[in-house]
This record gives sequence, structure tokens and C-alpha cells, in this order.
Amino acid sequence: MDLFTAIDTRCSAITLQDPAPSREHVQRIIEAGAHAPDHGKLAPWRFVVIEGEARSILGQALVTALLSKDAAATIDQQKRERDKVFRAPCIIAVAARVYKTNKVPDIEQLLAVGAAAQNMFLAAHALGYGVMWKTGAGAYDVNVKSALGLHVDDHIIAFLYLGKVANAGTPRSAALENRVTWLAQKG
Repeated sequence: MDLFTAIDTRCSAITLQDPAPSREHVQRIIEAGAHAPDHGKLAPWRFVVIEGEARSILGQALVTALLSKDAAATIDQQKRERDKVFRAPCIIAVAARVYKTNKVPDIEQLLAVGAAAQNMFLAAHALGYGVMWKTGAGAYDVNVKSALGLHVDDHIIAFLYLGKVANAGTPRSAALENRVTWLAQKG
């Protein structure tokens, strides 16, 4: 798939199923992320691959996060939170570790990791996998970060859910009306 086809046809899958991407494909997807623009060459990204039964670790951490914010969460709410991780056979947590002592502003480091996540999304799509980019309250919870081996100050930018497309989403058109200004000199 060429680059523009990948960009133009990229969309979040509605539902995913087995099989998960092969280990070689997951490695290639991660490598695509590491090719993102990165002012200062800081490589502020961290990737955590969660597959198989290890998804239960993330599911339980999401329940703990829910209960820390809402101690009265019902059993059904807890189950829904726990089951989110089983929407796909593979999840890659994409996180940013911001280097505060560096001259590169925090926002540029965070954007580099956002660009890494987009590269990964496009790479997975080009390899024939469905992808869903998720976050949610758990992405900002210290218990979730800890369960994934991340530092409490790391920022989870995306949970990329990967698998075979069971129900495809619809690519959207580029929304450009009233969003582009051209500044050019005449001459």
C-alpha cells in the first residue's frame, strides 16, 4: 500500500478479532513509530506490548483506576472496564517520557510521541491490520502506568488496539473548509 492510500483509507476499526499481528509485524509497527520526527533526538517514546492473558493485568489496573475515582462503581461497570482490553488480541501502549532537563519543550516531546503513534497506526493499516486508538481515564491513572511498568510522570498518548478487522470503520474525508490559509507573495 502506498503512503497516500494508507493515509486516505486509514480509519479506526469498529471491532477487532484474532489473530494478533505477528511478532515480526509488531516489531515493524514499533520501528515505524521510532521513525517519527523528534526534535533533539530524545526518543521520548516508550512502547508496552500487551498480548494474550497479559491483557488481564491492564484490565485489572483499569478497574482499580475506576474504583479510585468512583468507589461505588457497580460490578457491571467494573466488568465493562475490565473487558475493554479484550476488544483486540494485541494492545500497544504508546507513552511519552518527557525530559524536563532538556531544552526541547514538553509539548514538542509529547507531539513527537503523538507522531510516533500515528506512524504506528499507518504501519499497522499498511500491513493489513485493523487499529483502534484509545485512551480514556485509565490512560491518566498512576496505577495503570505502574501496572505497565511506566513511570508515574510518563504520559500515555495512546492504547493502540490491533487485530484483524471484524467490523470496519469508515474513512473520513479531509475537513479543510475554512481551515487553510495561504500566505504567499505575489510576483
